[in-house]
Formats: sequence, C-alpha cells, structure tokens
Amino acid sequence: MSLLELLHTVPGAFVVACLILGLMVGSFLNVVIHRLPKMMELAWAQQCAELRAEEPISTPPYNLITPRSACPHCNHAISAWENIPLVSYLLLRGKCKGCSARISPRYPIIEAISGILCAFAAWHFGFGLAAVGALLLIWALLALTAIDFDTQLLPDDITLPLLWTGLLFNLFGVFTNLPSAVVGAVVGYLALWCVYWLFKLLTGKEGMGYGDFKLLAALGAWLGWQMLPLIILLSSLVGAVVGITLIVALKHGRNIPIPFGPYLAGGGLIALFWGQTLTQSYLRLLAVQ
Repeated sequence: MSLLELLHTVPGAFVVACLILGLMVGSFLNVVIHRLPKMMELAWAQQCAELRAEEPISTPPYNLITPRSACPHCNHAISAWENIPLVSYLLLRGKCKGCSARISPRYPIIEAISGILCAFAAWHFGFGLAAVGALLLIWALLALTAIDFDTQLLPDDITLPLLWTGLLFNLFGVFTNLPSAVVGAVVGYLALWCVYWLFKLLTGKEGMGYGDFKLLAALGAWLGWQMLPLIILLSSLVGAVVGITLIVALKHGRNIPIPFGPYLAGGGLIALFWGQTLTQSYLRLLAVQ
C-alpha cells in the first residue's frame, strides 16, 4: 500500500500526518512572522533611497532563508535538534542553549495552534482537495494574525496570493462555485472600502487599513459571498468585545489602534468549518419566527 493510499483509506493516519505537517509548518510560520515585516521595512528603505536619488542601502542578505536562525541575545545559531516543533522548547525548558535567555512562548504556541487546526481540518474535510485548501488557508491566516498583532500590517505578499489561490481552488468548486468566489472577492473588498471612506468622511480619521480590505476579499474568494455577512458579524462582535475590554480593564487608550485582521481571520476560520451550519440554523430560526 502506497503512502497516498494509506492516507486516503485510513482517516486516522491522515489526521496524524496533518498534525505533524502542521507542527513543522508552524515552525516555519514563526520565521515568516518575525522576518517578513523586517523584509518589508528594508524594501521600503531601499525605495525611499531610490526616490531621493541616493546610493542603494547596502545590507547583508535577509530573507526567509538567509541568515540562519539564531538567538537574538547571544547570536547562538539554532541547530536542527533545537528547532523540533514543541519538543525542543520543552527540552530546552524555554531557554536558549547558548545564553539561557528566555525563549518567547509564542513559538510553541504558533506551532501548537497550527498542528491542532491542521489535524482538525483533516478530520473535518477528510482526504482531498478541501483539506489541502483548508491547510493553506489556516497557515496564511495564522501568519497574518500574528503579524497584524505585532505590526498592524497585513502584507500583500500573503493576502494577494491568498486571494488568487482561493479563486483557483474554487475554479474546481472545492468550497463554492466560481461565480460566488469572484463576487465574494469583489464584495469583500468593497464592503470594507466603503466603511473605510464613510468613517473617514465622518471623523477625518482612518478606521482601518487596506490590508483588511484585501483579507476580506481573500476570504470571499475562498468561501463565497454567502459567508461574508457571517464573517463580518463574527469579527465585529469579537473585535468590539476585545476593544472594550482593553479600554476598560487594561486602560488601553481609545486613540491606540487595534488590529482588525486577527478578528477577520478568526471569523474566516469559523466560517470555513461551520459557516454552512450556522447560516442554515439562522435561516431556520427566521422561518420559525
């Protein structure tokens, strides 16, 4: 029996395989979350230098592969055994081998969330294109969530490929039909674009960034326009609760912006797994009334 046949015929094997894959990709996502914003800053600095007709800024190669991962405190190079998802963190007791500096718990948390969500997606969708698409969507949303929390940026390097990949999957009707996906992408972008300009006209301030428009457009491309009301409702409710909590309990200043991307991502994941069930339940409730 080949590996593909094993994964196809034994559901438990597919779930375990996706769990392990999710843990490994989660480790790489930590690199993306840390480095991609810095790569964007370097690119912006180069562009500014060009516009000012200055000499290009000379910097060592810096991307998702180079340089090798190292401790930010002592520059100790991370070996392969120190980079095993979850296991290495536990063996090292959350400390750098070189200088005993504390390792952020975010690293194992991202790995664990990625592994758990991927395993659940494998169990929920079963072996097939839907599970593959769900894994890609999970990884992208997880990276965007962490980056937005850190920097209030939703990089085009993730949101735009995510949008086109959603349309590509739905070319084969994986999550919805292609017309619904195209309309979802258009309506998703324009919905928040209109909110942005209405808020700016009323207050003179920018309430959200263009990355939010692109993220909702990407979710519309993946899940169809029918899921957009649910995603917007869920993200708005969670965002409002968290925002009020930060202002009241933690004395978070009202003028300090709160990223909206993580709540869109959370609403998108809920819609991915339970969108049809929630929508049908709501429609049945309306019919009874």
